[in-house]
Amino acid sequence: MRPVRPFPTALLAAILAAGLAGPAPAQNPAQSPAQAPARAPAKPPSASAPPTAAPRPYASIAVTMPKPVADPSFEAFRKQLGEIAGRKDRAALAGLVAKGFFWTAAQGEKADRKKSGIDNLAAALGLDAADGEGWEALASAAADPTLEAVPQKKGVSCAPAAPAFDGKAFEQLLKSTRSDVFDWAFPALADLPVRSGPAADAPVVETLGAVLVRVVAEPPPGGAPGAAPAGPGTPPQAGAPPAGGPPADPPGASQTAAAAPPLKVVTPSGKTGFVSADAVLPLVFEQLCYIKDASGWKIAGYLGGE
Repeated sequence: MRPVRPFPTALLAAILAAGLAGPAPAQNPAQSPAQAPARAPAKPPSASAPPTAAPRPYASIAVTMPKPVADPSFEAFRKQLGEIAGRKDRAALAGLVAKGFFWTAAQGEKADRKKSGIDNLAAALGLDAADGEGWEALASAAADPTLEAVPQKKGVSCAPAAPAFDGKAFEQLLKSTRSDVFDWAFPALADLPVRSGPAADAPVVETLGAVLVRVVAEPPPGGAPGAAPAGPGTPPQAGAPPAGGPPADPPGASQTAAAAPPLKVVTPSGKTGFVSADAVLPLVFEQLCYIKDASGWKIAGYLGGE
């Protein structure tokens, strides 16, 4: 199973209109890895071949993180949702699923109209998985305090929300680097150290701020031969943490923090280095969607999946 992996919203139209990629970006506020709910990429970090020539500098694109929703009712709803996830209480969760629950994946609508909303939600998240990772995915979703509206669905908002950045500049960046959206991530830290090697104590070659960074799709030295690298945003922590408490292991992650391989990146200045896998977040991920009616907040749908 996979953690809640957001899906394109804010930049989807621009990216698809340009014919540059499949699903596009979405994300939430820059937080320290101990605070940020985990999100896994919608697919491996790159569909394009990793660069074989010497890395080249590319345009630096700043990102602005969304702010938490200032609505006490949403905070209370998220707390309730997190508690339900912790108990794995399917009956209670069913009461929070809106009528007409949708599940929009890359290939179109996947919700089975012959089934109930809770059954479709369970299928989308994998709630019936024996390892309980679907419930961890739900807990991770409940931990995120951001929302962004979905223009195509009146009254529906999804989380995590996307960071803001210059969409046109990003389109040009994809063309100039011959990359796609799956190759890009952004720091989860205010200052992200990029190290010369995969070792945690390797010298820092550059420190990045809130800018887009390219992830190189190849395993770092010492990685399993032929193994796909861990994608940005698959940190060794997630779940719905209690207020102020450390998050649990992320849904879909069976490795420990020590085992999570670092990611190889190319910085805007053209330098190559390594960053902690939990220190960057992907631009492509799936989202859980909500709607607020007279009775309160409900789970309206899910964006993501094949």
